[in-house]
Amino acid sequence: MVFADPGEALARARALLDAVPSPLDASVAHQVIGIWQRDFGDLRLALHHLRRARECAARADSADREADVLATLGVALVHAGRTREGLAAFERGVARGAGHTRARVLYRRAYVWWVLGHHREALEDVRRAVPVLRQADDVIWMARALTLRATVHLALGSVERAEADFTAAEALWDTTGQEHDKADAVESRGLAAFRSGDVPAALRLLDEAEERYARLGTPTFMLNIRRCEVLMAAGLAPEALAEADAAIGKLDGLGGQSTRKAELLLAAARAARPAGDPHTAIARAALAVRLFAGQRRTWWETHARLVLIEARHAAGRGSGRLVADAAAVAAKLASFGSPAAPEASLLAGRIALDLGWTADAERHLAVAARSRRSGPPLARMTGWAAQALRAQAAGSARGVLEACRRGLDVLDDHRMTLGASELRARATEQGAELAALAQRASLVSGGPRRLLVWSERWRATVLSTPPTRPPADPELLSGMTAFREIASRAEAARMEGRPVPALEREQRRLEREIRSRTLHMRGEAPGSGDRFDVGRLLERLGDEVLLVELAVLDGRVQVLLCGRGRVRRFEAGLLAEAETEAEHVQAGLRRLAHPGAEARLPVVEAAGRRLEELLLGPAAAQLGGGPVVIVPPGRLHRVPWALLPSLRERVLSVSPSAGSWLRARETAPPPEGRPVLVRGPGLATGGAEVPELAARYGCATVLEEDGARVPRVLEELDGAALAHIAAHGTFRADSPLFSSLRMADGPIVVHDFERLARSPYRIILSCCDTARLASVGADELLGLVTALLPLGTAGVVACSAPVNDAAVVPLMLALHKGLDAGLSLAEALRDARAALPGDALHQATGWAFSAFGAA
Repeated sequence: MVFADPGEALARARALLDAVPSPLDASVAHQVIGIWQRDFGDLRLALHHLRRARECAARADSADREADVLATLGVALVHAGRTREGLAAFERGVARGAGHTRARVLYRRAYVWWVLGHHREALEDVRRAVPVLRQADDVIWMARALTLRATVHLALGSVERAEADFTAAEALWDTTGQEHDKADAVESRGLAAFRSGDVPAALRLLDEAEERYARLGTPTFMLNIRRCEVLMAAGLAPEALAEADAAIGKLDGLGGQSTRKAELLLAAARAARPAGDPHTAIARAALAVRLFAGQRRTWWETHARLVLIEARHAAGRGSGRLVADAAAVAAKLASFGSPAAPEASLLAGRIALDLGWTADAERHLAVAARSRRSGPPLARMTGWAAQALRAQAAGSARGVLEACRRGLDVLDDHRMTLGASELRARATEQGAELAALAQRASLVSGGPRRLLVWSERWRATVLSTPPTRPPADPELLSGMTAFREIASRAEAARMEGRPVPALEREQRRLEREIRSRTLHMRGEAPGSGDRFDVGRLLERLGDEVLLVELAVLDGRVQVLLCGRGRVRRFEAGLLAEAETEAEHVQAGLRRLAHPGAEARLPVVEAAGRRLEELLLGPAAAQLGGGPVVIVPPGRLHRVPWALLPSLRERVLSVSPSAGSWLRARETAPPPEGRPVLVRGPGLATGGAEVPELAARYGCATVLEEDGARVPRVLEELDGAALAHIAAHGTFRADSPLFSSLRMADGPIVVHDFERLARSPYRIILSCCDTARLASVGADELLGLVTALLPLGTAGVVACSAPVNDAAVVPLMLALHKGLDAGLSLAEALRDARAALPGDALHQATGWAFSAFGAA
């Protein structure tokens, strides 16, 4: 019962002890309490009760009872870090037990071997136990044995064998009432899905297991460890680190298993490095190494040493000693049959290359490169990264480019199994090194065209195909409705000056639930989207339009000027300096949005000149007088490009990538459709431009007041030719896909827009911060604008800074006047800026808006 209904089992065991039971019954009761405390509570209490259970079994003179308790005690001692005592308890248990009981003892020793990382010994004990358990028709223990064997197979990289055992175990669990074991089986299937490369299925199964554990009221430390691993593969390292640290705190509060603490520390260390915190990674990994060593868990200790070396290398601590340590870890992992061995060899080779030890580097990289032909996607990526570094060391640019192409193809295939745009974006981080290697090789040997191809190869890839539409999941739709209601109530309370902590907690809970469900979506689009073609781009640009793509290599901006049949390269300034200047500009625009700040205008204009020098360099003098398309890297998405002197009075549009601009240029407008005008609540001007636009268009659909509710707004936006939305925009840096526009019934968020069959061909977002985006992954952007572009929107006008609401009205009216005259969004925005009054307030308003896309 302790794994079917843990709380009830604990209560009955305590009640039995209160009734002065026989030694045999007391042994069972103490053992149950010991198991409960071992797995769900305080390990010190567990050891106390298990020793009492053994004493009672000895008084009852039951060899089988004593053997069974010794096995439970052995597991607890190992989890407490007292490995030698635990294994000695198992030796006595195997000797005391017979037949069926001995098989159960062997199963538990196999589990301990797995905890210790002795996988071959674990398989041997399971092999001895399974026939006896099967002959005894012991369904529960047989299912446990098959689940354990599958888990060991996974640790050794044998995914197919693991899946066969998991399937057989699940069929057995379906015939039992063992709810905790069933939850564990679902968790294990999640791990198997992850090992086979199916991240959405892994997240879904782990969430399902967590719900099952929650119903039982039992902690989920192993689940936390496994979820950290999956979150890391999905590019969600900060979330993995937060989950691991929270679980460590909870485990310490319970006085729980030392073995689980070491594993959680290792999970935290693995997450801290890609989360950009190598010093935390070093601290967590060093402590994990000490704990594993004390627990005599060599397999785990070696994996922790790998993470420790990686973190030290990331912190800039390259040395010959570090090469030797990485090589020793690689050899040990290979002897264990660990799938992490190639990663250690790659690390040894990479550090050796940094030191100029080319012969040593080649030896280690050659070993790592063997993994490029088989295994899960990230293991093959490791192999191709090693192959690319080998080619770079040998001076073969062609070899570098081929290895990078093959490696990124593997990652493309992996990304397209992910349905959620957030996961696709964050997963690109795995390919950042390959993309950078290819760009360097292109710069050295291939000329500007090749550099452009490789710059595009890993830029805004999420926009190359539409995201998977969220399923018609009643629970998801219900959650979205509840989220809107709570968010609306919280906003109303804030405006009245009332505290809202309870509403904010509920809003965060609903956000987590919605996000969790969207991350479960599996990708449906085959391939990796359109391949970029330089010739096609130049043909579309013609002789008038110039496209300026900014690539960043080794921290410096490379300007690729495309148009008039050729691609030219210019070198500009440092990216870090440009980012700092862009922040100064944003601060200046915020000040200029308020009357009385005219004195800041010369400062902002001077910053615009410095930005031009840093971002365009000598290319600024080559722009001519025609339209310009700017393709910036993700980290420069907040630059107000119209502020740069050479761009200020021209037709200017911005695009996340050249490929995205091409797709927008080739997107056909809908054959018919009325303009849709939406006016949200709470605007300082009341959305004053909307009534005038309604009068101008005559046939427009106008949604305002109670009519501007999210379901109706989405219905009218779907497939519209032109949409103008005047509504408060909120950018969420912590969760960009919950960036929103405020409607009558609450926020409309990015997740809502992703439900559209086709977003409006042109869309104008007239309020603050609607163009703010989060830079994630290798060079990806998440936010309102980038949600619209893959869904059929060819052009967007949006704002990247706070603006003065009153000054926006004349800008929007002038913009629509230009559209009425047949101009594109970029042309109409240029003319609208020119039509504004010449004061600082209106100039700053015009600079804050950008046209995205090509419509």
